[in-house]
Amino acid sequence: MPRFSVIVPVFKVQGFLGECLDSVLGQSYDDFEVIAVDDCSPDGCGAILDEYAARDPRLRVLHLPENVGLGRARNAGMPYATGDYLFFLDSDDTLTPGALGAIAERLAETRDPDVLVFDYARTYWWGGTRRNVLARVLAEAGAGTFTAADHPEILDLLMVVWNKVYRRGYVTAHNLSFPPGYYEDTPWTFPALLSAGRIAALDRICLNYRQRRQGNILSTTSRKHFDIHDQYERVFAYVDARPELARWRPFLHRKMGEHCLDILAKPDRLPPSDKGEFFDRTAELFRRYRTDEPVPAQLRVLQGGYAGYRARERAAALRRTLGRQRKRARAAASGRVKRGWAGAHALRPLDPELAVYSAFTHRGVLGDPAAVYRAARELAPHIRGVWVVRQDQVEHLPPDIEYVLPGTLDYHRLTARAMYFVNNVNWPGSLVKRPGSVHVHTHRGAPLKYQGADLLDRPGARYGVDVPGMLRRADRWDYSLVASRHAELAWERAYPCRFASVRTGSPRNDVLVGARPGDGAAFRARHGIPGDSTVVLYAPTRRDHVRGGHTERLDLARFAADLGPDRTLVVRLHPSLAQGPARALGLAELHRRGVLVDATDEPRAEEVMLASDALVTDYSSLMFDYATLDRPIVVHADDWDTFTAARGTYLDITADAPGHVTHSQRELSELFASGAWRDAESARRRAGFRARYCEFEDGQAARRVVRTLLLGEPDTRISIPAPATGERGTAGVARGH
Repeated sequence: MPRFSVIVPVFKVQGFLGECLDSVLGQSYDDFEVIAVDDCSPDGCGAILDEYAARDPRLRVLHLPENVGLGRARNAGMPYATGDYLFFLDSDDTLTPGALGAIAERLAETRDPDVLVFDYARTYWWGGTRRNVLARVLAEAGAGTFTAADHPEILDLLMVVWNKVYRRGYVTAHNLSFPPGYYEDTPWTFPALLSAGRIAALDRICLNYRQRRQGNILSTTSRKHFDIHDQYERVFAYVDARPELARWRPFLHRKMGEHCLDILAKPDRLPPSDKGEFFDRTAELFRRYRTDEPVPAQLRVLQGGYAGYRARERAAALRRTLGRQRKRARAAASGRVKRGWAGAHALRPLDPELAVYSAFTHRGVLGDPAAVYRAARELAPHIRGVWVVRQDQVEHLPPDIEYVLPGTLDYHRLTARAMYFVNNVNWPGSLVKRPGSVHVHTHRGAPLKYQGADLLDRPGARYGVDVPGMLRRADRWDYSLVASRHAELAWERAYPCRFASVRTGSPRNDVLVGARPGDGAAFRARHGIPGDSTVVLYAPTRRDHVRGGHTERLDLARFAADLGPDRTLVVRLHPSLAQGPARALGLAELHRRGVLVDATDEPRAEEVMLASDALVTDYSSLMFDYATLDRPIVVHADDWDTFTAARGTYLDITADAPGHVTHSQRELSELFASGAWRDAESARRRAGFRARYCEFEDGQAARRVVRTLLLGEPDTRISIPAPATGERGTAGVARGH
């Protein structure tokens, strides 16, 4: 008996069917059967199904003699199911890699609940991806099982059949089946969840819900949307036949009203001439099933007539229009005030004892700017340091940090008078560089991938990037910090501006150069990593040729298992992927289960590196920083040709690698199993890499920046060229080459 019976109803999806079937049959977890129901599809779907079935015995095909619709096609497949759990997959959707394995793990963990609810992502025809906006409901459900009464928020999720799996014995015992109609999921999902004695949640994206440009049934303008009323009648009939579910009638009464009004408000659902009739039918049902509970304010319109509803909608539209106009007027007035305030302060002299810092688009006290700030507090305490920080990051700041919010009057006042600006990201275009001010740009690591002007001939990589605007903002730089001659040449090529390169080293890497045993102990303790465990850090970069930037390069669960029990896998995604769906494709769930540690949210990358014993990366610039630790590095280059064609690189990292290079997951796992990841050849390559790309790293970079660029002291190790143009402020700098 297989663990899963995946039932796939098929009708007029020949362009998507192969992708759907491949996503199931290609799962690493293989204890399943697929029952594909050809709902008398008039296109080539039947032949496609037969071809797949001939190649894979796990697929069984049913050809229906006539078209019966989505729900009844699912019903036709259920008698043939032998699996423990039923999974209803629509034939234009796809499973994410590792989805069935993750679901199976969660079912075992929760001892076979009646229903398991998992997360999904909407994937759009133009390539975009958006995670379920209510994903937090799954995270908040906890590690155990619950009922709908215990966690009623579960009913706020999209009430569809395909974001859940159902224990087949539970479905049979409750005689659940799909009725005909457009909204057949409604009278299935409400009964299934309300009657379930044990529900579990999986906070992981297991399914890609395809948003088709055309052909989506529910987005078709038709009178068939009147079907929603019949489906809710079925839901109420189910509840009324079961006294133990009577408590849910007020909830279902509200849900019905909200659902029907939502359909009515959609411009593409109902023919305009039928909207009045739809409203009247909804209002009649709303009155018939009314309970003693007070009617919510937003549903009281159903107690009146269609004319009242129309008047309310017109008033709401007018309020929205007026609100947008008022917002634009306030923003314009605020901008005039702030510009006037800043202009007034720009008439005053620069403050030679004021420095403004920012890092990673105002995300906090981080990176190179933070290292410079800390050194300045020690070596130049008379220079006041103020950070520009986003509102949502203020709570994470140390208590003694002085900060301003971007765009506020205080921000404009300080930036109008500051002598020094230290940032690893370009300042906004609205910031005007005053003559005499000193802008220090630290960058965010040594460049491997093309940057700046080098993106001009890479249309995929520069999509959405205003390269000319980027260069105009870089024209404000006075100094560019570099850790090697490689970085110096690459930055000067990428940003053909007027700055002077300064061979200081990377300030944030000072702690890596001077690393001592135990420096990463706090990170290990925070994540429950034993002190004697070998920590392998995996840090993949984004892919510009993939919309959203994320692609699964490794099966993380398998890699963690291959590493063995005495090693811990720590994963740190690229910062640009931290808030997207990438972590919900398995990383967050593996972290919760203790399979690995997700360190993406750790604010200080240096601390994560200090806690690790080896780095596995593809093409992340983190390898240049990590090399200063003199610890093993493995470059996993399974798509190097594609990556270089899309983004472009300043060197061939597969030929000039800081360690061994692997081209498949099997090679990578075998490298660690054999111990070759830290052999003499690895050390030899790493030494050569450090000599070429970390040549100015000596652990004194932050102090050197403060002494030379803020205090004007000479440094015998380097000479600092004067900027090509621009008057210097009162703090002098060493001149000449």
